[in-house]
Amino acid sequence: MERDMFDTMTLTKAMGGFCGALLVFLLGGWAAEIIYHGGGGHGDDHAQGYLIEVADAGGEEEVVEEVDFSVVMASASAADGEGLWRNCQSCHALEPGKNGTGPSLYGIVNREVSSDPEFSYSGALVAVADVWTPDNLNAFLENPKGYAPGTAMGYNGMRKIEDRADLIAYLDSLDD
Repeated sequence: MERDMFDTMTLTKAMGGFCGALLVFLLGGWAAEIIYHGGGGHGDDHAQGYLIEVADAGGEEEVVEEVDFSVVMASASAADGEGLWRNCQSCHALEPGKNGTGPSLYGIVNREVSSDPEFSYSGALVAVADVWTPDNLNAFLENPKGYAPGTAMGYNGMRKIEDRADLIAYLDSLDD
């Protein structure tokens, strides 16, 4: 009989110790929150305690030189563009009439926008261009969502103008 009382008493003490430690932990966290954050709300209207004024460095703003795409396109490499094609091949095909998630890109350069009757276009492209000229392809490949808001194309864009020119040169070389 004493053994059962000992086990029950030990279990009760252990549970009480656990609950006490949890209570101390929760109260300590609450107290720390009040001490370190002042106990007030921290919404958008919470003002910063101090503001550090930074004097203008006096430097000129960096001017980004606008490069004419036709100049870049003239020195584009179709061989380098073939390596860049791997970014596109998961959604597009190069065979005529073979569509994937995106339309076939065979003959895309100087082709009418939304011209493949077998593919269901999103409609956003027709609003921004009539023909896929190299300039239009360049702008679209740089930032598809920015060029044609509402497009279903999920690609984030190709940042380097030389890479875009190489890819367009490669696509243009496929259909002579």
